[in-house]
Amino acid sequence: MKRWLPLVIFVVLVGFFAKGLFLNPREVPSPFIGRTAPAFTLPLVGDANAAFSPADMKGRVWMLNVWAPWCVSCRYEHPLLMQIAQSGRVPIVGLNWKDKKREAEALLANTGNPYVAVPEDLDGKVGINYGVTGTPETYLIDKQGVVRMKHIGPISPEVWADKFEPKLKELGA
Repeated sequence: MKRWLPLVIFVVLVGFFAKGLFLNPREVPSPFIGRTAPAFTLPLVGDANAAFSPADMKGRVWMLNVWAPWCVSCRYEHPLLMQIAQSGRVPIVGLNWKDKKREAEALLANTGNPYVAVPEDLDGKVGINYGVTGTPETYLIDKQGVVRMKHIGPISPEVWADKFEPKLKELGA
């Protein structure tokens, strides 16, 4: 039995590594799917006297897009977010994540603002509560405030059509 133990361990490890080769790194399972979105209250970019909380969106299907001015991929998805916002399909809240230089307000003034609100998460704690690993990440949240989908990476037209549209229809948005 001792003679076969290293071979058995080797075969098990090879099995795990082989399975990992076929997984999509953008499809990271989120423990928040099916759970109430973490609550927070943050000041808005450009207006420290105003604040945003997910409770403000109760009764509506909405997207939480975690982005940052320093994020190159965020700039890639920005034109599509502008189209989505202009269509009125779903409101988008843009969580400005770790913007230490406070560049968001100027950037949105220059490139357009697809967001109904832009809360600023300067220390990144809200992002941590949502399980954010980097930017951009987008969450689809239903009318009861439950996270129904998480997408890691920029939203492309294909991702929008293949992932977001079917889920929005399912949620009645």
